[in-house]
Parts: sequence; C-alpha cells; structure tokens
Amino acid sequence: MLDAALATPAPAVTSFAAMGLPAVLVTALARRGITEPFAIQTRALPDGIAGRDVLGRAQTGSGKTLAFGLPMLARLSGRRSRPRHPRGLVLVPTRELAMQVADALRPLADAVDLRMAAVFGGAPYGGQLAALDRGVDIVVATPGRLIDLIDRAACSLSEVSVAVLDEADHMADLGFLPAVVRLLDDVPAGGQRLLFSATLDRGVDRLVRAYLSNPAVHAVAPAAAPVESMDHQVFLLANADKVAVAAEVAARPGRTLMFVRTKHGADRLARQLAKTGVDAAAIHGGLTQPARQRALAGFTAGHPRVLVATDVAARGIHVDDVDLVVHFDPPNDAKDYLHRSGRTARAGASGTVVSLVQPDQESAVVRLHRDARVTATSVPVAPGHAAVRKVAESGSPVPPRPAAPPVVQRRPSQRRRRHPGPRRGQRNAA
Repeated sequence: MLDAALATPAPAVTSFAAMGLPAVLVTALARRGITEPFAIQTRALPDGIAGRDVLGRAQTGSGKTLAFGLPMLARLSGRRSRPRHPRGLVLVPTRELAMQVADALRPLADAVDLRMAAVFGGAPYGGQLAALDRGVDIVVATPGRLIDLIDRAACSLSEVSVAVLDEADHMADLGFLPAVVRLLDDVPAGGQRLLFSATLDRGVDRLVRAYLSNPAVHAVAPAAAPVESMDHQVFLLANADKVAVAAEVAARPGRTLMFVRTKHGADRLARQLAKTGVDAAAIHGGLTQPARQRALAGFTAGHPRVLVATDVAARGIHVDDVDLVVHFDPPNDAKDYLHRSGRTARAGASGTVVSLVQPDQESAVVRLHRDARVTATSVPVAPGHAAVRKVAESGSPVPPRPAAPPVVQRRPSQRRRRHPGPRRGQRNAA
C-alpha cells in the first residue's frame, strides 16, 4: 500500500494557497519563513484539507507535523470547543514529541483563534486540568496520561472530529496499541482520521483497517530508508580509546547528539565528558519531566552543545541544526539506527552520522548497516587521528550564551547612628 503510493508521481502544486489552505494560515506560515511545502505536505495536504482520511509515511524531519496539523487547523477553525471537550486530538508516543508538536502548531493555532494543550505523563496534573477546564480545541497527548484524564472526567473525546495518530509504529514498539485502541473507540465514528507511520507492522495495519475509511495513501520515503544527505562513518577503535575519541569529537563547535543504550550509560557519559571539559547534558526516561525539558531546551539553545540520549528519548528530539549524531553504543537494530540518525539531516539539510565501534561489535554493525540500507565508510582510529580531527573541527559554532545581567553591588546604607540617649533608669532619675 505505502510502497505503491511512493511510486505515484508527486502533484505539481507548489504553494500552500494553491492546495486550498486558508489565507490566514498561509500568512502565518510566511511569517515563520515557511513559504514552500515539503514533499509529504504537497501530497497529503489537499486530501487532508478536503476531509479525507490519510495514511502517510514520511521520514523524520520531512515536515509531517504540518502535513497533519494544517488540515486539522483549517477544518477546526471558526468556532471554539466546549470546556473538557476538544474537537481535535493528536496522539503521540512520547512526552517530548507531544511538546514538540504543540510548539510547532501553537503559533499557527493562534492565527486561527484555536487553543491547544499538551498532556503527558511525568508532569503535574494541575496545569493540564486547568487548561481542559478553560477549554481547548486541540489536545496533543500521550495515551496513558489522556486515559488518566478521561477517567477523572477531566476530558471527553465525544466531540472530536479530527484525530491524528503520529508515529504509530513507535506506539506499537512501546506497547501502547491497546491504549490507542481504547482512545480511538472513544472518538465518534464518521470523523476524519490521519495516521502516520514508518511501517505497518506490529499491529499498525489493524489500526488502519479498523479506523481509517478509504484513506488517501501518501509516502515520500520507503520504510527503513536512510536520508540521502547523511554521511555515515564508522570509527573502529579500542575500548580504552572510546571515551577519549567521543570527547574529542564532542568538543567541536557545533551541536552533537550522542546515543547510548541505557539511562545509566547516558549519565555516565555526560559525567565523563564533563571531566574532559566538554559541557554535556543527559536525557532519558529516568529523569523528571522538568529535568528533561531543561536538558532539551539547553541543547536547543546550544548550551550545552552536547546531548547524550537513550533510544527512549530519541523520537522526541526534534532540534534544528544538529549536523552530527554519534552512536556511542550501537543501536539494537536497523530501525533504531535510522531513528537515531534521523535527528540530523532534517528538512533537507545535510548531516554526519558516526558510529564508535569496538572490534567485537564490527560484524554486528556491518549487518545493521546492511539492513538499514546504509553505506558507511570505516576507518581505524585513535585519539588525534585525522578522521577524528576532521569531525571534531566540523560544524557551525552555536550562538554564544547570552551574557548575564551585570550584578549591581549596592553600597551599604550609611545609616546615621543615633546617640544612645539615657537609659530608663537614668531618665527616671532625671
């Protein structure tokens, strides 16, 4: 189904206005510097705006958030939702992705006077409950927290007319499909459904058959296909040199995203990099939501320039201008390799992907690259090797950290010392 859609010639439409997007949204996009649609948007937007169900596949960084977000905004604009009864729903697998989707769509929602809220686990209920009580038109949610809110009678899906399932395959990987089924069963029949997934395995195909009605199918990249603008490299090294090479690379002027397998490994590598003078933050499922937000916000701003992440956090990291991804630990399979690597070379930009590989891992990594349809150059390295130095010197410097406001030191107040005066007994004696 998706492979056949990939072979379909792309439409000739080259502007958002020509696809039927309302002028107010076209203007709002232009204010953000977005004037030409990406490939998945060119294919999916006309059907989405027309109200058809859509099944889409697009690689990370391809613009699929707008491919489902713009039709939803266009179709819901014009009236407000009742408190606790949103009319638009976006289900995503991770809290980071929930925040990213909400941040991407909120300025556009403001342009058409629609209210948005992101609800996810790991955050206090208070703010999310208050937002739903005030009334929101679109909820971007992780399944578990949304079910909690529904069970508390804080939210009802009885008036949802447009429902989106983003990264359905990752939902399946995380075991969320039963929760997704429950939520989609709560959405009234007859509304619009838009489902985006890299693959249709692990039960995703059953979701398509059960909840999408005669969907328009659009694809711009085959499943497990590498982004062509990525340069894949393998650094073969001794275990004793691994941290030193990683630190040398991490000291580069541009942003660097490093992936490890475990949360303890993420914390350990961040500490090891710090000992070499490289400022790094870790992000993984064991951190509180505020800590994860601080780490991601700091990395987005470029301070620190290095973020060490686990696979659990990989899908929620959508940061522009990341031109280097380092696999400090090899991923579990080709799918994880491509999702990790997809944090670079986004939106048409180029990027480099480096795997640090020990001798006993080499054959497994060769198979992984073959399964991912990746051609990688391999070179034995040690700290200071020319190939390491080339990567370490790459990347555009991030903006400097904003200067802290000057501390104004107040002079001690020159309080006039009063004459002590007579004591009580002295006054009485007088």
